[in-house]
Amino acid sequence: MEDQADVVVIGMGPGGEEVAGRLAEAGLDVVGVEAGLVGGECPYWGCIPSKMMVRAADLVTDARQVAGPVGTEPRTPDWSPVARRIREATDNWDDAVAVKRFGRRGGRLRRGHGHLDGPGRVVVDGVSIEASRGIVLASGARPTIPPVPGLTDTPFWTNREAVSVDTVPASLIVLGGGAIGVELAQVFRRFGAQVVVVDTAPRLIAGEEPESSSLLASVLGSEGIDLRLSAEVTSAYHDGVRFTLVLAGSDALTADQLLVATGRHVDLAALRLSSVGLDESARGVPVDDRLRVVGQDRMWAVGDLTDRGAFTHTAMYQADIAVRDILGEAPAGADYRAMPRVTFTDPEVGAVGLTEQAARDAGRSVRTGSVDLAESARGWIHGPGTVGLIKLVEDSDQGVLIGATSIGPCGGEVLGMLALAVHTAVPVARLADMIYAYPTFHRAVQDAVRDLSPL
Repeated sequence: MEDQADVVVIGMGPGGEEVAGRLAEAGLDVVGVEAGLVGGECPYWGCIPSKMMVRAADLVTDARQVAGPVGTEPRTPDWSPVARRIREATDNWDDAVAVKRFGRRGGRLRRGHGHLDGPGRVVVDGVSIEASRGIVLASGARPTIPPVPGLTDTPFWTNREAVSVDTVPASLIVLGGGAIGVELAQVFRRFGAQVVVVDTAPRLIAGEEPESSSLLASVLGSEGIDLRLSAEVTSAYHDGVRFTLVLAGSDALTADQLLVATGRHVDLAALRLSSVGLDESARGVPVDDRLRVVGQDRMWAVGDLTDRGAFTHTAMYQADIAVRDILGEAPAGADYRAMPRVTFTDPEVGAVGLTEQAARDAGRSVRTGSVDLAESARGWIHGPGTVGLIKLVEDSDQGVLIGATSIGPCGGEVLGMLALAVHTAVPVARLADMIYAYPTFHRAVQDAVRDLSPL
């Protein structure tokens, strides 16, 4: 069978759906290819439902802290309203609304697995589609399962099963101390599960500042989460009832459920990139600053495939540039210097730009400044138990911020002003002269600026 279109978009996650929908609205004949749910990971298993779980867990802790300031005893938390709300938000994992939305924008959806078949051609479950204006690759990423002996023979969870659960397990092992692992570990612990987090890395959220890792480890430990870091997992098995994870030089861990949250990876081989001469073993698809695939004619890639950060906001940012380039609008090139990222634990861990170590590794002259959020007026007001920090990384030669971390009850929101400062290269001297509203969390930024180490 043969079909034709102006543009074919492989993958209808956030970035792919945005590209396909906007190009269709512009009058192009667009075929969107998706084997799963239109909208992708974010609205059904990622950002939206997982953050609903985080919000519910935060409310549990807020209720427990009420007894001090206002003298009311908290109730025992109930997971069923959380599960019900998630099912409502995801339409019980049905994408009919998203499919209709794409159709109203003028696009055509083809269900199935799509792959390249040479320049300008996509095959979807045996149907060949010629794309006269171009192809956009947006097939996203999938969970990485570590090569632990016996693991693939067990009914472990990924984030998808964890998000769609109807009841909280009595005990849970979380394999992976990155953002997904620590967020879900804290959620289930606050709803009553006994939780152990296991990671081969020596610290949690290892890509962030060491101070972030230390602070988060302290918080999770204080909530009763058992942290096993720098751990070597030698085997895993399931006896039909419980999971066992064997660690080198340690007792075996057992639990009712096992969540594997050891990162995500792209599957370039499934896209048959070799049919256009691209390396299928690479970490991602090489693109230029307009998201054009390097060495290819009329081919773009957006989202996780580009290895620029597996975030919905990255995919949407790239989608806008790709759409405008396809339509001949000459967009400004992509600029990732101020890439923001937030781990939605309590406290939230927000970060933008380079960490101190990454900046030094890049040969930058660095000054740093930091402040304990609990020592700020708003931190004291917000208490009891407020923890957090602001850390700034300055390029001392240029006198501008190149990185920042904001941890606290509103860490991701305070990050906004820091992301703007990094993106627009606001002089640190200007940040020092600003008026900061009192008493706010973001006022702590002023104290961190004043703490920048002397040259």
